[in-house]
Amino acid sequence: MQSINRRDWLRAGLISGLGLAGMPLSNALAGTSCEPWLDEAAFLNGEAPTDVPPKTVALKARLSANENPYGPSPKVLKAIGEAAPDGYLYAMEYTRQFKKMVAQEEGVPEECVLLGAGSGELLNATAMYYAYKTPAGNNLVFPDPTFEALPRAALRHGMTAERVPLVAADGYDQNLQKLSDRISAKTSLVYLCNPNNPTAILTDPAKLRSFIEATADKTPVFVDEAYIDYVADPKAASMVDLVRKGKNVLISRTFSKVHGFAGLRIGYLLGKPETLVQIAAFSPNGGGISMTSVRAALTSMPDKAFLQWSLGKTAESKAFLAKVLKDNGYEALPSDANFVMFPIRMKGEDFTAKMMEQGVSVRQWKFDGQYWCRVSLGTMEQMKAFADGLKVIS
Repeated sequence: MQSINRRDWLRAGLISGLGLAGMPLSNALAGTSCEPWLDEAAFLNGEAPTDVPPKTVALKARLSANENPYGPSPKVLKAIGEAAPDGYLYAMEYTRQFKKMVAQEEGVPEECVLLGAGSGELLNATAMYYAYKTPAGNNLVFPDPTFEALPRAALRHGMTAERVPLVAADGYDQNLQKLSDRISAKTSLVYLCNPNNPTAILTDPAKLRSFIEATADKTPVFVDEAYIDYVADPKAASMVDLVRKGKNVLISRTFSKVHGFAGLRIGYLLGKPETLVQIAAFSPNGGGISMTSVRAALTSMPDKAFLQWSLGKTAESKAFLAKVLKDNGYEALPSDANFVMFPIRMKGEDFTAKMMEQGVSVRQWKFDGQYWCRVSLGTMEQMKAFADGLKVIS
């Protein structure tokens, strides 16, 4: 790869951004599940219509962003308060401590860890690295729908898309054989999310491990494990063991879910040191993490008791939601995350608008010829608000 200095990178990013500015995003992403991609972009900019109730309606439950309403933990809140007076200092001392803690937790050398202010920053940096590393027009292979941050960034920076639609015949699971069939000499990266977002389905870890072992020698594989903590056995389901083996695989993690850090922004990327060094050139390399956030993360990671309590509360909400959906004639997809997806009987935009009229924000998708609702698992009070709203509009 020809080296790219920061000035060239910024110039390339500016040119890319200006080029896309003259093109509707829907054109750039033609052939995707377009509505959710655009909705996600708006949501990240604080503009999502599904999250803004009419002026005459109070928002009772925000169940559209897969946030954890139980976090951060009391210990973390105390740590944030103690860290705030040190906000005038750069946080390098603490980010080094956190990097060491992550490496010990995951059983990898520190060189296999790249920190970020949320995993989204790292997804974007990875997309840019592979877009500039490989010839223009090389492709990204990914399921559709999936979490769109990395695919969206890759397409914006010149990569093309090889989408593998999720279909009923596969139980809406990610079909690894179909993904493999789409890989070619022009494939720069394979991306998938496990459990997947928005479906919440966990692709069989043993099959995924075999897929990566057969693929990664020729084509790198990126596994987004944002929701891995909600799986019954997270360590068995994770692909981190392949990082330990030196496979050409990247694993992203976020504190935005079970740790309750969506507004604090902490994440990390695991992979081969030589790859992470290259990706780091497209990111602040942990420099964007605030003093309060990193001190909070240092407190939250070892606070296993709170994390288990939080997972238990989420499980209670999931059981409640399952009964609500069944009582209203809906059949949800199996969920290994802190959200549930189910098919709906009206247009997605109508469903979300009607739910918002009831003071509840949810997300909608359309794929495989069907409209779907994705509802996050909130507090029991929030889930009861969802249940009341669903009963009114069903």
